[in-house]
Amino acid sequence: MSNGQDILLETGTNELEIIEFFVHENVGGERVTHYFGVNVAKVLEVVEAPEGLEGSEAASHPSFLGTIPLRDLILPVVDLSVWLEMERDKEENEPIIVTEFNNAVTGFLVSGVTQIHRINWRDVEPPSKYVANFDTNCITGTVKIKERFALMLDLEQVLSDLDGGSQTGTGEVERSDQRYRALVADDSTSVRALLSQNFENANFEAEVVGDGAEAWKRLEMVKMLAQNEGKSPLEYLDVVVSDIEMPQMDGYTLTRRIKEDPILKVIPVCLFSSLISKGLKHKGEAVKADDQVTKPEFDALTSRVLDLVRNWDAEAAANA
Repeated sequence: MSNGQDILLETGTNELEIIEFFVHENVGGERVTHYFGVNVAKVLEVVEAPEGLEGSEAASHPSFLGTIPLRDLILPVVDLSVWLEMERDKEENEPIIVTEFNNAVTGFLVSGVTQIHRINWRDVEPPSKYVANFDTNCITGTVKIKERFALMLDLEQVLSDLDGGSQTGTGEVERSDQRYRALVADDSTSVRALLSQNFENANFEAEVVGDGAEAWKRLEMVKMLAQNEGKSPLEYLDVVVSDIEMPQMDGYTLTRRIKEDPILKVIPVCLFSSLISKGLKHKGEAVKADDQVTKPEFDALTSRVLDLVRNWDAEAAANA
């Protein structure tokens, strides 16, 4: 799904490409079309759904349609309209969007796909009050495309719900003898709450914010304090932990800004995202992230961050 312009997305330009798709809903005999978007980085391909693909009463969730063969894969397929609690207006030749994230390959049946759009994270607005109150709580933002709005869909939330909410964490994390300070950025309310709890259990004082722009404002304050008091920013903050996909400023752009800043570059940065895979890890490396952890490894994250901070402290002491 990538193209020759993909290099722009690797350098922290705050841009992304989304694949726009739609679901036809039958509302009282009338067809209503809902448009959605998902990061192209999560999409492997789009294939045509085979005939006779239907759910089963024995399925673990009503939206699960079973599996289909796809070359060397057995692909689980989810009817996105069922999960969204819509009555899909069915038609022939409907597509399946094949995705890879959270170390899983999954197919999502939709009504159709329009095209790929390049957008800037600054153009992604928080969901309206109505959208944010969907029972599924799966819309992370909205973006205007031509004369319509596409809803940015949180497919991680879909898989988490299908797995019975297993994308959590035990909270049983290694606790540091020393108190550390972390700045944590993630646009998901539930993820922020879990990360805040886990980092507190690991003996971190964690300031948790909702996107990269908020995190950058906090870092600018740290930089100002360090300059005014003639100290290292590490006197105020030990580590930054950031999601990648966030409105206003993504994690790649936040990391690039930190590592290109002559004052803030000494702060270690760990990226925590479902986008981190063997095929995409080079993007974090390109913006000089110091570590990258794949969601949903919540409990492993705090241990990795502790190791990162301790190694950072040891290197600083050795170079002093």
